[in-house]
Amino acid sequence: MEDHCKFLLENFLAVSFPTVKTLVEGAMAMKGQNLNRKVTLFQYVNGKKVSVPFIEEQFYLRGSVEYANPQLTVEEIQGIIGIRMLAVCANYYLKYGLHTPTKEDTVTLMEELKKSSKGYIVPFLLNTDDVELDRYSMNPLRQSIIDSGQSAIPAANAITEGLKIDDTYIKKYNNALISKKEIELISETLCSSKGSYIDFVDSIKYHQLSELSKLFDMDLSLYSLRMPLSTLKAEDKNGLLHYIISKSNQNYTAIEEAYKCMGRSMNKRSTLLTVPHSKKGYGSKRSARGKLHFENNRFHDATITYKTTVLYPNGIDPKDVAIAVCDDKFNVAGEKHADYNFSELPSSPQFFLYSMASPEDAAVWHGVGAFGSTQLLQSYTNARNACQAGRLIKDLSQTYHLNMHVPLQFNLCPESLWRHPIHNNIDASVGSIENLSDLTRWGMKLEYLFAFK
Repeated sequence: MEDHCKFLLENFLAVSFPTVKTLVEGAMAMKGQNLNRKVTLFQYVNGKKVSVPFIEEQFYLRGSVEYANPQLTVEEIQGIIGIRMLAVCANYYLKYGLHTPTKEDTVTLMEELKKSSKGYIVPFLLNTDDVELDRYSMNPLRQSIIDSGQSAIPAANAITEGLKIDDTYIKKYNNALISKKEIELISETLCSSKGSYIDFVDSIKYHQLSELSKLFDMDLSLYSLRMPLSTLKAEDKNGLLHYIISKSNQNYTAIEEAYKCMGRSMNKRSTLLTVPHSKKGYGSKRSARGKLHFENNRFHDATITYKTTVLYPNGIDPKDVAIAVCDDKFNVAGEKHADYNFSELPSSPQFFLYSMASPEDAAVWHGVGAFGSTQLLQSYTNARNACQAGRLIKDLSQTYHLNMHVPLQFNLCPESLWRHPIHNNIDASVGSIENLSDLTRWGMKLEYLFAFK
């Protein structure tokens, strides 16, 4: 029987040790800053969602999974293993000092990987809950998502009632995007679901992570954080994310600065910094069209139009594109943005803004340069630099005691992303891979993204 943990760890230490060194140095620089952050994450234990508060100061390493598909993909599991290895190795060398890895180190690190996460560096998953339920044309519930009128609503607001397995999807993508065992798990979980779609997805993925922990011989049940909608719902009007939305939408000057972070001009003024949800429930960012109106420097109002829009194809059939079905048009006063209250105006802020409310001190991206968006990462970096320089949300660090440094940026190298051995797609489900060696042979190659500082 192959030792997947040993193979991946030895490969990681051989080809990705520079990322460990960078993370150790970054964590050492953060120690002693006393940011006074109070962070609460969650994980599933024996099928139950459990909150985990962190009182002591920690260094947070962010990864991610999607709510756009209930089944774990090979890309997602590689990312989870990647941040787990990076965190465990960095915590080890933070404790014992940086040195060339030895065989003794490998033995000790394999034992550490079997245990639950501990140490100064905490790996966690940021689960973006404003995404469409079938954004990438790979959700096995796809037709019922459309039929139930939920194709253009955010995952955080979706319910499981009315959802069912799409037989056409199963026949077409069996053992490529989904497996028989995964379909059985999804069906069983759907039957016992209590309504919340994101609870339903998380329970499935944590169940799969529990099984994969045994196969990879390492604990993969990481902590998670849902953003932005779950965070906004839990906050009051004085919360951090409310503050970010309000300040970035204050007036023409503030919005122009945010546009500069995205690399856009104010000529068309069509990008909404936060996308208001329709009273019909729509909240798909890709389906929403915006137009901002100003009176001199004052943000007067925004016109929002929702139109049925194609989303993205899966990695098997480029012609099979997901769709968000919607139709609505309305206006929102500028004051509703500038003095923001989620309970009055539910909306989905842009990632480069709401990610500033994430506790992350470092992040692992997936395939930037080929699959991941360099533009998104650039706007994310620009926004934090603009806050540090006092151009965007000037008093954010003083008001909320945030260190607005740009987190360290790591990347799963595109050429080494795990994929299906036959179809070569990175969005294949984990269950559709018969032999894990077909995945682990790609190794675990991480790089530090020097350009995004």
